Amino acid sequence: MTSAEIRSDVAREAAGPHGHDGAAGATSAEPVWWGWGPAFAHQPLPASVADVLTQLGIPVRPSRPVALADVRLPPVRLSATARHALVAIVGEGHVRLEAEVRVRHCRGRSTTDLLLLRSGDASAAPDAVVLPADHDEVLELLRVATRERIVVVPYGGGTSVVGGLAPPAAQGRPVIALDLRRLDRLGRIDRESGTVELDAGLRGPRVEELLAPHGLTLGHVPQSWEYATIGGFAATRSSGQASGGYGRFDELVVGLRVATPAGGWELGRAPASAAGPDLRALVLGSEGAFGVITRVTVRVHPLPAHRVHEGWRVPDFATGTRLLRDLAARDLRPTVCRLADETETLANLAGPTATDDNDTSDAAASGGGGAGGCRLITGFEGSGAAVAERAARVAEILRAGGATALGPDAGLDWERGRFRAPYLRDALLDLGVFAETLETAGFWSSLPALYTGVRRALTDTLGSAGLAPVVMCHVSHLYATGASLYFTVVSAQGDDPVATWRTAKAAAGEAIVAAGGTITHHHAVGTEHQPWLGAEIGGLGLDVLRSVKRTLDPAGILNPGVLVP
Repeated sequence: MTSAEIRSDVAREAAGPHGHDGAAGATSAEPVWWGWGPAFAHQPLPASVADVLTQLGIPVRPSRPVALADVRLPPVRLSATARHALVAIVGEGHVRLEAEVRVRHCRGRSTTDLLLLRSGDASAAPDAVVLPADHDEVLELLRVATRERIVVVPYGGGTSVVGGLAPPAAQGRPVIALDLRRLDRLGRIDRESGTVELDAGLRGPRVEELLAPHGLTLGHVPQSWEYATIGGFAATRSSGQASGGYGRFDELVVGLRVATPAGGWELGRAPASAAGPDLRALVLGSEGAFGVITRVTVRVHPLPAHRVHEGWRVPDFATGTRLLRDLAARDLRPTVCRLADETETLANLAGPTATDDNDTSDAAASGGGGAGGCRLITGFEGSGAAVAERAARVAEILRAGGATALGPDAGLDWERGRFRAPYLRDALLDLGVFAETLETAGFWSSLPALYTGVRRALTDTLGSAGLAPVVMCHVSHLYATGASLYFTVVSAQGDDPVATWRTAKAAAGEAIVAAGGTITHHHAVGTEHQPWLGAEIGGLGLDVLRSVKRTLDPAGILNPGVLVP
């Protein structure tokens, strides 16, 4: 099956096109309000998995979300004057105050977000959901919001896992979620330059549907691909599963159109420039705190004719990371590369028991077995000759380093299961089991200490609470100088799972800083990583962010308290 056929098949089963009616309520393909994905895609975990959890000391207690009618919403604080001003811009049908619409735009999709929602706590819900049709309407809405002191939360696919959609500094002001789904058009295709213009509200599957007839692909496929949007990819500096071949999303961006309270902003007019600092970097990763991204110009690629995923077994995690370092040093990074540690490899063999909210967790797909060692997945895309040559060179290095080939079936198992992880997390929550992730990255020299320190912090914190944690990890993105680490945690919930996880996350954050890692590799800062932002960029760096915020958003209406302390 070709890459185009695979992506087209996934796209048909995923979120589907947005449409142009701007409806913000549920449809058959929209996610359930209490979890990830549509209701028809949710399946209970097999009884064998429940047995494994019990053997690990993790109690299984069925726990379903409350009924939608029992979700507790705060009263609407939006004045009649403000509402009429918003309606005058976007139309009556695109200012939504219904309870279900507000619940669906409440928080993101982290485990803590979902635990609160499933318990009926929608205290962070916006007062209204507003759906602009284009850049000019976004600008007008920001002018009204500034005048009326309304907090604005830019909303794409709602897939944030770091508290990026619940601004803590609203300070009693009314809040609107600015849902960008109506910004869903494919703009100019510049074949000569290899770029296309994409509206910010386009979801991942829809982008591939629009590009495929032109023989093109964006190649950016993170775990959140089904629902995440172009604007969200840019605002969080997303990294996809095939980053080794296509690059991180910020590497694909050549131009941006942004609406800010201070006015419109166009960035990127040449493939390279020495005209001062690259101001695109102020917007990429800004999480809606500086402006609303309305259009992105990106570099695209021809649809690959061939796509291959293969499985390998390496003796241990340390050996595996050394092999990946050698591949990266020789500029032989596979398009896709996933190395699971020993614990995550065992979880693969026991069945799906974990989750990963923005990237692919290797614990989410079975197969690639054999006793002992660690599982490695490599993938290659391109022309037949290029794929065969690169795969052969990588295989030669892996075999010389002690890896054993498991064949294409293990790779196919990974590919079939790569979007299942969030659904598995929800199934675990239905059993009263806690499952969450965090990610970091570090230089090759610091990677062993980073891995050990974070794993110990999570195990010790949750273990001392008597929650029988299982901590897994995989390497998911390679660089010449280092790699990312993605940790998955499964444990009992305890009496207060939200507070317990925050304590464990804090311990992990301290361990990351101590080992010289980044506080986030691709999930963004939001509010959850903010306590360690100063340790990464310094006090002067924080002052720079505050200065940019004051210039672009002087009234502080955009996602206040997210990213910028």
